[in-house]
Amino acid sequence: MAPIETVPDPVDERRPPLQLFRDLRTTADGLGAREAARRLTVYGPNELARRGGRRWPRELLAQFTQPLAVLLMIAAVLAWLGGTPPLAVAVVAVILLNAGFAFAQEMQAERAVEALAAYLPDSARALRDGAITDVPARDLVPGDVIVIAEGDRICADARLIDGEVAVDMSALTGESMPTGRVADAEFVPGPLLEARELVFSGTACTAGLARAVVTRTAMHSEIGRIAALSQRGRLDPSPLERQVRLATWIIAIVAVAAGAVFLAIGVAAGLTWAAAISFAIGLIVANVPEGLLPTITLALAAGVRDLARGGAVVKRLSAVETLGSTTVICTDKTGTLTENRMTVTRLWLCGVELDAAQAGAEPRARELATAAATCTTARAAGDGAQGSTGDPTELALLRLAGELGVPVRSAGRDAARSTLYTFDTRLKRMSTIDHGRVHTKGAAESVLPLCSRVLTADGTVALSRPVLADLAATVEWYAAAGLRVLAVARRDLGTEHPADRQNAESDLTLLGLVALADPLRDGVADAVEAAHRAGIRIHVITGDYGPTAAEIARQAGIGGRAPRIVAGGDLDSMTEAELDRLLAEPGEIVFARSSPEGKLRICEGLRANGDIVAMTGDGVNDAPALRHADIGVAMGLSGTDVAREAATMVLTDDNFATVVGAVDAGRRVFDNVRKFVLYIFAHAVPEVVPFLIFALSGGAVPLPLTVLQILAIDLGTETLPALALGRERAEPGLMNRPPRPSKAGVIDRRLLLRAWGLLGVVSAALVTAGFFWTLWRAGWHPGDPVGAGTALHHAYEQATTMTFAGIVACQIGTAFAARTDRASLRSIGLFSNRLLLAGIAFELVFAGLLIYVPTLQAIFGTAALGPGQLALLAPFPIVVWGVDELYRAVVRRRA
Repeated sequence: MAPIETVPDPVDERRPPLQLFRDLRTTADGLGAREAARRLTVYGPNELARRGGRRWPRELLAQFTQPLAVLLMIAAVLAWLGGTPPLAVAVVAVILLNAGFAFAQEMQAERAVEALAAYLPDSARALRDGAITDVPARDLVPGDVIVIAEGDRICADARLIDGEVAVDMSALTGESMPTGRVADAEFVPGPLLEARELVFSGTACTAGLARAVVTRTAMHSEIGRIAALSQRGRLDPSPLERQVRLATWIIAIVAVAAGAVFLAIGVAAGLTWAAAISFAIGLIVANVPEGLLPTITLALAAGVRDLARGGAVVKRLSAVETLGSTTVICTDKTGTLTENRMTVTRLWLCGVELDAAQAGAEPRARELATAAATCTTARAAGDGAQGSTGDPTELALLRLAGELGVPVRSAGRDAARSTLYTFDTRLKRMSTIDHGRVHTKGAAESVLPLCSRVLTADGTVALSRPVLADLAATVEWYAAAGLRVLAVARRDLGTEHPADRQNAESDLTLLGLVALADPLRDGVADAVEAAHRAGIRIHVITGDYGPTAAEIARQAGIGGRAPRIVAGGDLDSMTEAELDRLLAEPGEIVFARSSPEGKLRICEGLRANGDIVAMTGDGVNDAPALRHADIGVAMGLSGTDVAREAATMVLTDDNFATVVGAVDAGRRVFDNVRKFVLYIFAHAVPEVVPFLIFALSGGAVPLPLTVLQILAIDLGTETLPALALGRERAEPGLMNRPPRPSKAGVIDRRLLLRAWGLLGVVSAALVTAGFFWTLWRAGWHPGDPVGAGTALHHAYEQATTMTFAGIVACQIGTAFAARTDRASLRSIGLFSNRLLLAGIAFELVFAGLLIYVPTLQAIFGTAALGPGQLALLAPFPIVVWGVDELYRAVVRRRA
């Protein structure tokens, strides 16, 4: 049965259990089976809903409503009605080819919600009718009482009613350390995720045993809220997709208008309706670049392969070009700018401050390292584990103990442990009891107030004001250097048995401070400098403490000498207008303690200001922002499945430098798309001019080029050279240009002037000269019949073949000219693009087969050319390239 549309208002889950039972109309013994079934009809199943998934028939149908496809359909119908079925079939084949390429490109499914659903278990233990029962997780409802034990994945948001557990919250918060949750926790105002009495769907219990009452399920849970954010809005087309769509409309309008105008001109000039319709078909086909969409798709696919080799896996082809448009990169700190490999660098002991690498001779340093390593749950590689597991900070403490000669093995550590007080995000510390001794480590501001004594070189003494002042100055110095500071303390219990955590963590002796650094990745500073040269701003968005993140940003070259810090609370209090103004200001910002909503607001604010945004992320909570950025970049090594599914690009090395390298590749792909668009468009003029000559002469001049020959050019001879231009190396200075405006098109006025006004006109003049030269040599005069059975028919076939071969020859010159936008061909090397040389070789072989193979001659209306005609064609490529080389030389001088 479908759930009722009106769902009861949510309850305040932070209320004491007795009040919560009243609000949820339940008890500590849970619900009855009949009441649970009734609530299931009200609340619906406990699973994440997916809105409006793709439907492939609709997507496939959309490919046939594109302007170019509609134009070609009209041409196919006209060809069929005009009595040329082979032509109609050829045009339909072109339509299907284009649709197939585009459909394959757009069928990348959005699976972020399915990946989120994988965080939910299949079943749960719930109290039904007073007995513990295994219940399908999808059947849980608010009011159910569930049992949570070590190893369980929690499947609904709930409030603990008895017991204590440690919960891995990394899926929701990104925090790698388990956090303590206790039923009788004191109410502390703050975010729900930090409430010590609440547990959340999609997290995992790592220790303890407790019972909890379910408060929220399905899309009303915390993970459901993230799923809803991930699905909000629609997938916008990339800049290239928008520009190609605009270009196709322009081409469609030009083709239809030209066909209509010259159809009337042809009839007025004395053509029969059949000849006029044939002319209109030829004009439409000549104006439509049939190979454009497949060539763009294949060029983007080549860009995807290049990026994959460099460590960036792109899931949507058009994203390659979008990367080249990027104006802002929003990056995480840990693991992206840094190595996510904490290293102890400095130690503070009362009266002395040491480099960690030189502290082995100091007995107190070894005591400090032993205590810190004992108060851990991580396992180092080779210590009974396949690899290092646990929090990077704890792994650094284990390494420190080993380096100082006092290694702590996990097996012995765990066997000696009688009590574990897990790391608490509110208390910012953890403690263990081992062999009658309390060990505590945590943030300095959390541990120091619990200490009454300090270990000195002469023994244990009371904490004095000078020592406390020295501690405060040291902590401030470490923080300003971007180091993470931990205080380590201990207490000998003797025969005492602490009643609770508060009693255990009291009257401690401070052993010292540990300062840890997460070093910048190699190449990050250079990548940031390259991004700045390219005019790209970089914002850091992190859950870390602001000053620490700001120092890492400064070391990377982000934000200048004193990066601006905006805390999560300040961001949440900003209106949309205030945030837009902040993001529109020049400079770079460190956003600290950010939430999923905050990250999403930053992304949408930047896009509202016209920026093209690349956003990095690795956690479940990053999925909404990754989904809505122009380029969502997920971490392949440390990222969750949810982040990888929501993102457009996945970094296999989690390295910021790879993002900048991908931007470089995206710019190169855009430039190369312009090169082969120029190459393809340049041939429109010599293909259209023959039809204009035919129409304007009223048929006195026979048609210099057939429609099938045009298709042979557009889909045969030009395709491989165009693809080779898509693999051209970047011109010098590519990453020294500012980002191009988001509205800057692949096709602009300068490209059209160069394609149609220069290369096209020169090619048309050469091709037309070859056509008339062949006819006149045979004694043709305007108006002479050239149809089958006439004396001039063979000469006419040779003349059309000269037109076809002339366009192919001009294509070769255009291909070399299109290799650079401004630079000379000599500067990049005549033979440096071997793929282009192979494409030209194929082009010549293909054209030769159409000209000299009898079967193909009959299909395409060609005839063999003699040595004199081939000699005339030989200089065509050099003339076309030479004219464009002079044009680019003039442009360089003016620049």
